[in-house]
Amino acid sequence: MKYKVLKTNRFVNFGYSIIPIRERDMESIRRWRNAQMDILRQKSKLTNADQKKYFNKIVKTLFQEENPKQLLFSFLKNSKLIGYGGLVNISWPDKRAEMSFLVDNKRVIDNNQYKKDMNNFIKLIKQVCFKELKLNRLFTETYAFREFHISILQDAGFKEEGRMRQHILVNGRFYDSILHSILKSEYYEEY
Repeated sequence: MKYKVLKTNRFVNFGYSIIPIRERDMESIRRWRNAQMDILRQKSKLTNADQKKYFNKIVKTLFQEENPKQLLFSFLKNSKLIGYGGLVNISWPDKRAEMSFLVDNKRVIDNNQYKKDMNNFIKLIKQVCFKELKLNRLFTETYAFREFHISILQDAGFKEEGRMRQHILVNGRFYDSILHSILKSEYYEEY
């Protein structure tokens, strides 16, 4: 399947690639989401039925929309699924989108691997956001306890722009949410 809004539907960087999300990847994504709920806005475990319903009622409709609210991608390394992510909460009038990113549970626990994966995903999603879609702002929200994740964002050119204090409750404890962004002009300064 291809996104109507994109001219290119495969983005590649050193063996890493993102392609429009595939139905066959649903189960892996569901398992990863359930295992990593603490870092997501997800409050309960997803069932197979939940995942299928979401894919059929929401995701499949995105492929033909002129201005979809999200673009989700399967994230591959040497053609093997290792994660997924994309652009969510897209505001076409304001030319902005939020970056979403999640990788296989086994890859998350190895900091070197995670950093390499995330850096490559960021390069690819910036290309989609700024070159392909001509958006102006790419932002992300990260829970404050994810210090390593935040350091990767900052190394990739994202600037901290705000903090929502005690914004989320995880395992009985309140944490801040930190907002980061990169602008199209900053992206082009990198090159």
